[in-house]
Amino acid sequence: MKPQDLVTLRWKLLCFSPKTFCLTERESDAWAYLLRRTVPKQPRSPRRVASLGTATVPSSPVPAFCRTLLPLVEQGKILEKTEACSQIAFTRYVRSGRKPGPDPQLSMRDARFGRVPGRVYRPRAPSAGLRAGAIFCHGGGWLYCSFGRAGRVHQSVAHLVGTLLLTPEHKYPAAYEDCLNATIHFMKHMELYGVDPANVIVCRDSAGGNIAAAVSQTLAGRSDLPKLCAQILIYPGLQALDFNLPSYQQNQGVPLLFRERAAFYMLQYLNGNASNLEEVLEGSHIPIDIKLNYRKWVSPDNIPEKFKVRGYKPHVLLDCTTEVYETVKRFCEPNLCPLLAEDALIQQLPETFMLTCEYDVLRDDGLLYKKRLEDNGVRVTWGLDSIVKFIKGL
Repeated sequence: MKPQDLVTLRWKLLCFSPKTFCLTERESDAWAYLLRRTVPKQPRSPRRVASLGTATVPSSPVPAFCRTLLPLVEQGKILEKTEACSQIAFTRYVRSGRKPGPDPQLSMRDARFGRVPGRVYRPRAPSAGLRAGAIFCHGGGWLYCSFGRAGRVHQSVAHLVGTLLLTPEHKYPAAYEDCLNATIHFMKHMELYGVDPANVIVCRDSAGGNIAAAVSQTLAGRSDLPKLCAQILIYPGLQALDFNLPSYQQNQGVPLLFRERAAFYMLQYLNGNASNLEEVLEGSHIPIDIKLNYRKWVSPDNIPEKFKVRGYKPHVLLDCTTEVYETVKRFCEPNLCPLLAEDALIQQLPETFMLTCEYDVLRDDGLLYKKRLEDNGVRVTWGLDSIVKFIKGL
């Protein structure tokens, strides 16, 4: 480790800002080097590793820095390099500590939707008629998932929360099929939940928005089920062909989701590993002819100019090797990347509400999908929120 690496780290601590929130590989290696002085060499459980900042090494400044400023994903990355704990196991453990309390206005029960476990939330207040139904697909980058909190549930809504089969233990299409099967079972038995068949929506954010969009597309052509009333997509990730769109460039180091992590999550969902992360980030994972075929849908040209003024630079198209493409070619499947669905299917989709955030790498995925929906005659209500309001809502 070079002395200048430690100097850079000190400056990142002193001059902390969103632009310096994400560590480079060299800086991550430097932190790992420092942590090896305090972390035993043998692997440890996430629970024991999580105590590093308190009882284990109270005199060390590194864990204290991790506790206050360093994001969980960066902590996990560093701990993995020390061989103390895998980053996925560490972040899952920390996230598992966030337990919501009971809501006196809601009743809640675990249920099974066919073979899929889920949870139903209902307002305790009586309803004069059938309730609306909201099918809630979990987010969390396909890596993190729990039933969690339902949030505010309107008095007329019965709320289904579906669970996901997590990656990397269960790769694509497991999570998509999990939510699809739960949704189909729910829609076939809505009388058991007192739900109006004409008033059912699918919704969620981030990775859950990806799955909600894919489920909505799959159900659009089904004649044996009621039609979805609407889909609500909150900063969804909808494609993996181009991680150099304006929002990915502009917000690559802005919390809570960094550009590198967005690609990492997609690769974990697809293959259970991130061995082609570098190629995906630079855009050399998809052949040029395929990129040009989808350029009518996935292109900076379809992003309004007002979203390009903040430091966007056009990215040169790169080709890829056959070997790399073979590992990621399922990125071209609409069930994984809903932005790539054909127009004939898009035209059948229900009314859509979409929320995107200005300081978010996923912003342009939402803007591109909004354009596709509107071009195909689907009614879209769109909102652009700020990262400040986004964080306050967590």
